[in-house]
Amino acid sequence: MRVVVCGAGEVGYHVADHLARLGHDVTVIDRSPRLVRRISDLLEVRAIEGHASDPAVLEQAQAADADLLIAVTALDEVNLVACQVAHTLFDITEVVARVRNPSYLAPRWQRLFGGPPGFALSTDRIISPEAEVAGAIFSSLEVPGASLSLRFAGGRVRALGLSLGEECPVVETPLRQLTELFPDLAVRVMAVEREGRLQAVTSDDQLLVGDTIYIVVQDDQVERALAAFGIEARPARDLIIVGGGEVGVGLARLMERHHRDMHVKIIEKDEDRAAFAADQVARSVVLNGDALQIDILKEAGIENADTLVAVTNLDQANILASLLARHLGEDIRTLALISREAFAPLVHEVGIDVRIDPRAITISSILRHIRRGGIRKVRTIADGKGEILEVRLLEHARVVHKRIREAGLPTGVVIGAIVRGDEIIIARPETPLEAGDTLVIFAERDALRALENLLMVDAVFY
Repeated sequence: MRVVVCGAGEVGYHVADHLARLGHDVTVIDRSPRLVRRISDLLEVRAIEGHASDPAVLEQAQAADADLLIAVTALDEVNLVACQVAHTLFDITEVVARVRNPSYLAPRWQRLFGGPPGFALSTDRIISPEAEVAGAIFSSLEVPGASLSLRFAGGRVRALGLSLGEECPVVETPLRQLTELFPDLAVRVMAVEREGRLQAVTSDDQLLVGDTIYIVVQDDQVERALAAFGIEARPARDLIIVGGGEVGVGLARLMERHHRDMHVKIIEKDEDRAAFAADQVARSVVLNGDALQIDILKEAGIENADTLVAVTNLDQANILASLLARHLGEDIRTLALISREAFAPLVHEVGIDVRIDPRAITISSILRHIRRGGIRKVRTIADGKGEILEVRLLEHARVVHKRIREAGLPTGVVIGAIVRGDEIIIARPETPLEAGDTLVIFAERDALRALENLLMVDAVFY
């Protein structure tokens, strides 16, 4: 696939890197000579200096031969215009734009996207990073004790990331014995992250203290699954959000909509922004102050809070606010928005329970528009070392009517769960695959391209 990426910032860089690793032909456009040099030096992609919405620059990027354009510059307007120019002048039908200004996404202006015939953008091709991040945090808060929580198959199946401690009763137990130990539990371990390496598991593998595992479980059995791995699920009732930006406000509004019994307080340092945030929420309390000041945290009720989410635009502030919360609060759970990879190893060392990686969430949102073979949902995990995917099995895909052990799955791929009509099936080697199945799959990064090819419609069909 030929892809044009507009914007060489952090998201553009990592999208280009991810696609290039999968073997796609990638061209990146950016107006910054420094960023263009950086991406040329470090990645196996073509980089062009210029304005992403300039037709001449897009022509230089060979947009006429491209299959997809992804616009993730720092300016919403450039992203929107670049998509329109690519579609109108270069016949690129697949375009994705990152839009950060919530005004563009307000329901009253929805006619802007997908309105007149021939317009490039529809609402499903608009990526709103702040909304995506708020949604990801909301999903994690629904499963206390999990470092990652993803909904699949319309919410009927969840994929969870769990960190195993000394209290885990199944460490050093072959995974094949989990079925014997918990015969009525619809759960499967798909992957383990150990000492910085992420890999798919086999039935002979054992879990160790310190592992982070990725499981798939039937949604109504989440609490039992957590208990099986020694994790206590304490439902959140009193939430403090540090940061009254779009992510913080978006999260508060989700809580108000779906968890009416939740007590939510927002701490925002900027006075004008705090006033704006107060206008955007219904029941949440907004405090104007610095969350790095102990008196403000105490005013917010840190001693009684069970969860603190730090989502300012400064990684350092989010880390420090989380540390203060752990110092002042009793058994408080902390989630921190941390963009810089350099800080990632510090997360568990300093006691932060969950790192929220906004770049990974945004990239995952973009990837769902790129994948083929019936892939409908994607989430990168472990700093891009792997992905968890939702796949709708196409009628004439190569694996249809085969048992999993006969399907020729690439090394590094595990099918975790299958949703077939009203039935949820935890995948086993003898489980057959049928057209129309919804699969939840883990794949290591190096196996993704082979998996995508395997899920495509068999050429014999044509």
